[in-house]
Amino acid sequence: MKYTIIKNRILLGILLLTLFTSCSKIDDFLGVNPNKSSSKPLETIEELDGLLGLYSSFYTESSATLFAGHDDWGLIKEIHDSYAGIYSGTSMPYHFNPAVWDVASVETSGDRGWAEGWGKIFRANMVLVNLDNVTGTEAKKAELKAEAHFIRAYEMYTLANIFCLPYTNSNKKNKDEMGLPLKQSTSFDESVERAKLEDTYKLIEADLEEALKITTPLVRASDGVSRSWRGNKTGVKAFAARYYLYQGDYTKALNYANLALGEYSTLVDYNLNNKVGGMTWGLPKNYTIDQGTAQQQTVTVKYPYGHDNQSDPTDRMAWKEHLYMRFMYDGSWWFIPSRELLALYDQTYDRRYEYNYVKGYSYDRGVIKPSYNYPGYIRFFKDNLPCGPTVAEMYLIKAECHARLNQITEAQTAVNMLRVKRMNNTAPSATINLSFTNQQDAITKILQERRRELAFVQRWFDVRRLNNNDITTDDVVMTRSFYGYTSSAINNLEGLKTYTLPKDSRRFATPIPITDIVSGNGVIKQNTYDANSVLIQ
Repeated sequence: MKYTIIKNRILLGILLLTLFTSCSKIDDFLGVNPNKSSSKPLETIEELDGLLGLYSSFYTESSATLFAGHDDWGLIKEIHDSYAGIYSGTSMPYHFNPAVWDVASVETSGDRGWAEGWGKIFRANMVLVNLDNVTGTEAKKAELKAEAHFIRAYEMYTLANIFCLPYTNSNKKNKDEMGLPLKQSTSFDESVERAKLEDTYKLIEADLEEALKITTPLVRASDGVSRSWRGNKTGVKAFAARYYLYQGDYTKALNYANLALGEYSTLVDYNLNNKVGGMTWGLPKNYTIDQGTAQQQTVTVKYPYGHDNQSDPTDRMAWKEHLYMRFMYDGSWWFIPSRELLALYDQTYDRRYEYNYVKGYSYDRGVIKPSYNYPGYIRFFKDNLPCGPTVAEMYLIKAECHARLNQITEAQTAVNMLRVKRMNNTAPSATINLSFTNQQDAITKILQERRRELAFVQRWFDVRRLNNNDITTDDVVMTRSFYGYTSSAINNLEGLKTYTLPKDSRRFATPIPITDIVSGNGVIKQNTYDANSVLIQ
């Protein structure tokens, strides 16, 4: 459909993305398919605003690394024993291979986050390179410029955390450690060679500084409507808090979290009957399991409100805690929680467990003969989890930063501001409110609360930063116990193996899709791995 001017494979992903995206607003002003020699020029500020205003082009994040590459994701032997199709067959490239940190198979199948991220960066660059050529007020141009820089910073940060090694002191000083291509235009002549990791983060920070100039409020004063699906000043500050937490700059992260909360701090009370986000239970659904056997029975699974509402984005957009709306997407419709993640919840009093974990969800996904009862994690429909900065995340960042700065009382106050809205209000006060005995106890409990609140969506980022900060007590060595496998099948007869991702593994950089490596004609270099990248025993 759209931007066939791009010759480099790094931006071919953009074309593939836009082919599957309905972009009628863009069609209206492009008129014709642009190519190397001709295209309809952008003429007005409204056309550029339309590029950034089409939320469907930006809000989805589909990287398998982000939803399956960490220990929140469950690789469950019993599920595979009951229904092999959950992890094998067409599911292998997107669920199993990232979950065991395979290199060759992930490189071949390709992580969708690559094309998706560059597609969003291309749209941001379209705005930046055309601002001086369109009609419109200088104030509006300044706002769109800041928003475009925000999008580029957000996407470069996400791509770097998927396809590059963590930004440690040793990695950033290593001139051979690769970052990302620094695409700052829409030109097919611009180099796609990977820059140094340090230069990648310098561009992210420069974009973030420009983004912080945005003045558009999160909530529109005229009618009180939130515009979390667009760049806004509160969302940018919230992203800055997330970014500096990852950098280990706890003073800056705390400052930006406080600034964001100072502008908007609404938390949804899970004790209230609020249907948004699964607060009210919808109609149950019946399943016949173990049909034709002595164990045959009909079971009832209770779903949260809106679980059948796939196409209507109303509930997703209306969630009151969004500061910048993004959603993690899994097309298999099953965010499979690990047993380790499930064990973190107080299953009696934590309403997040009550509302967001659907018992017996494995039946919905076909694990019915022989049956195996296992839950699924659901927030908005079966395939979307909010992953953009939220009010809840800001309280967690605030709490963690206070703890790491050894401000224990303040850390306790911040985390309990969240828990009082999440725990059943009939629970004992000592259950609702966390208390800390010392700094290490505070850090440990706050990190557990992050996993409960931000299940799946921030865990890959967190494991990377926790393994590379100034202390070792919060390190995470991830392991899986599962069957062996070939490039095309899981071998049930081979017995169980243990897969380990060491804390300093080079596999924390996901392979770039091989199609992009090949199409780059040797310009885009692949990440390098060694025998210790993943340990299999």
